[in-house]
Amino acid sequence: MHVAFFEPRIPGNTGNAIRMCAGTGATLHLVEPLGFELDEARLRRAGLDYHDLAHVVVHASLAALLDALPASRVWAFTTRATDRYTDVAWRDDDVLLFGPEPTGLPADVLAHPRVTGEVRIPMLPGRRSMNLSNAAAVATYEAWRARGFPGGV
Repeated sequence: MHVAFFEPRIPGNTGNAIRMCAGTGATLHLVEPLGFELDEARLRRAGLDYHDLAHVVVHASLAALLDALPASRVWAFTTRATDRYTDVAWRDDDVLLFGPEPTGLPADVLAHPRVTGEVRIPMLPGRRSMNLSNAAAVATYEAWRARGFPGGV
């Protein structure tokens, strides 16, 4: 499973995602430009000692990410989607793609021909969005659960 943050801005969210990916075995992909340095203290504090247990890959662009995963389906998470993330028949090599805080994925990324589909996490009406690392955790754990928690205990 692959979790991808497109141009993330908040180091704490990325640190939390590092910890979550270490716990699930997912690879975290970060698409530049990043809004922080990877050695930033807030990133290290959020990731705690999980940096050595997580696989994090930094890509210079969306194209570089997609080139690195040519056979993977790419699911774009957006509040504007009509399909729910729970309706996807998740596969081991799927990419869960999330946009930057606070704007989400831009229109050109959502329209990219490699994007398999757009999905959303349901919320109550009138709510703008979820925190990035929380949304990634909700979706990643559902995708892992739907696949039978491979490798988990």
